[in-house]
Amino acid sequence: MTEPLEKRLEKAMAELHAAQEAVARTERELRSASFSVLSSDRAVRATAGPQGELTGIEFLSDKYRDMSPQELAASVLEAASAARLKMNRHVMKAMAPFAEPSSDVPELKGFELDWERIFGPEVLREDDESTSRGGPATPAWRDALGDEGED
Repeated sequence: MTEPLEKRLEKAMAELHAAQEAVARTERELRSASFSVLSSDRAVRATAGPQGELTGIEFLSDKYRDMSPQELAASVLEAASAARLKMNRHVMKAMAPFAEPSSDVPELKGFELDWERIFGPEVLREDDESTSRGGPATPAWRDALGDEGED
């Protein structure tokens, strides 16, 4: 025997209320989130804020003084991109449960989010490619630089 419509509606409303509270909690948490990443050459640390914006750059030790402008720029871009990617993945993981179908109310099917379209294709790649290769990853931009840090 199927459940009465009133009971199903009551369950759906309760689930909606719980979801609204969970979304509000998640939004509060995300507003204060940030991620910092160190460049592979350990010369720069970049921090990305809750919307993926660059909120900080630190030049570590005096290593940056011996770098060419191209090398320093590449280190900044690498760290900033990695910090932004970490934030994007954090947002994706935090928001994913809200897109899933309801277990209590079968009529609430959930919805699909195109994370790749929102954040770009890198957000769906493996989290840490460097650990799968047994060491730190060499960024692709390093291959394009010559010994003097120029094209």
